[in-house]
Amino acid sequence: MEIALEEARAAAARGEVPVGAVLTRNGEVIARAGNRTRELNDPTAHAEILVIREACTRLDDERLTGCDLYVTLEPCAMCAAAISFARIRRLYYGASDPKGGGVEHGARFYAQPTCHHAPDVYPGFAEREAQTLLKAFFREKRV
Repeated sequence: MEIALEEARAAAARGEVPVGAVLTRNGEVIARAGNRTRELNDPTAHAEILVIREACTRLDDERLTGCDLYVTLEPCAMCAAAISFARIRRLYYGASDPKGGGVEHGARFYAQPTCHHAPDVYPGFAEREAQTLLKAFFREKRV
């Protein structure tokens, strides 16, 4: 999760919402990224989507079976769907997102009968640090 936090801090330094993600398999980092929606003018360039794309390219496979995803914020519904479609094994995330989350809040994507694959979900990893990054970022934006 520390690598995901590094990516979140780098995203904040670029003026992006500070969310970072890391995808691993067998303890090896396959891909890492932070949000780049503003930089790429792409509303889908969330950290989770970027690491899934990179990992699929590196592994030459559309399925990331046996891979684990660490992300600093509860994934939104779009990212939750991508995680499901990629068949990611485990999802670890830091801060909950009652407003925009799609895992334990909002759409609760994995609880829907139309969801074909749900990863094992582990919330609350480095939650305090992830929350602190987000709160500081938005506090500075409001000044």
